[in-house]
Amino acid sequence: MEALQKIISEAYDNRDMLNDPQVQDSVRSVIEMLDKGQVRVAEPDGDGWKVNLWVKKAVSLYFPIQKMETIEVGPFEFHDKIPLKKNHAESGVRVVPHAIARYGSFQEKGVILMPSYVNLATHIGSGTMVDTWATVGSGAQIGRNVHLSGGVGIGGVLEPPQASPTIIEDNCFIGSRSIVVEGVRVRKEAVLGANVVLTKSTHIIDVTGDEPVTYKGEVPSRSVVIPGSYSKDFPAGTFNVSCALIIGQRKESTDKKTSLNDALRDYSVAV
Repeated sequence: MEALQKIISEAYDNRDMLNDPQVQDSVRSVIEMLDKGQVRVAEPDGDGWKVNLWVKKAVSLYFPIQKMETIEVGPFEFHDKIPLKKNHAESGVRVVPHAIARYGSFQEKGVILMPSYVNLATHIGSGTMVDTWATVGSGAQIGRNVHLSGGVGIGGVLEPPQASPTIIEDNCFIGSRSIVVEGVRVRKEAVLGANVVLTKSTHIIDVTGDEPVTYKGEVPSRSVVIPGSYSKDFPAGTFNVSCALIIGQRKESTDKKTSLNDALRDYSVAV
């Protein structure tokens, strides 16, 4: 593995090395390991996450060495550099037409893909549902027993290599048409209501106490979040700017389904 990491890192800095068939084989072997869940672009590390730079570099190197090919699936035709993922039955993953998962993505046994799109280098944990027309962008890390509701957009982050991917941790619920991008981390058991938009610069404001507390880039564990806005002064006047409001906390419980239902009901969260 150390030798593989060395080759990838050197090739990333010297793209002429990609002309070497052995280097190309090294890059493809990393993508195969991603496809099988043997490596990840990021992985839990204590209370945080560790980004595997060399894996992200291999993903970036994969595109220039791949040739465009025609992919035929029944009456459908695609023209792309990245093949589609195969052997879903063997993996124990339910894939509903017209769900698409690209080769180099990994879904644990028990994942359900409704008509949706899962991109390269993603990792999705068991028990998670990717609902209709949801998209999981390159490198995103989705935990176990997560629900990505209809139309959710999870952004991809590949460049720069050191940047953390977008992360949705275990037992989270992401409401319909919500968008989480730019490497935002949604921590365990958090609940996002419908239409919440989170970027690195989005103000995530906890309004449950006597004074507001503002977060950026991270939603605390078990937070219940809805869309909101705050006033901001500009040269042309004062205008409302979109934000996210933490309006409560999901109860800590071993019964995650019950705690979710209670949170949605108690806080009247649209999903």
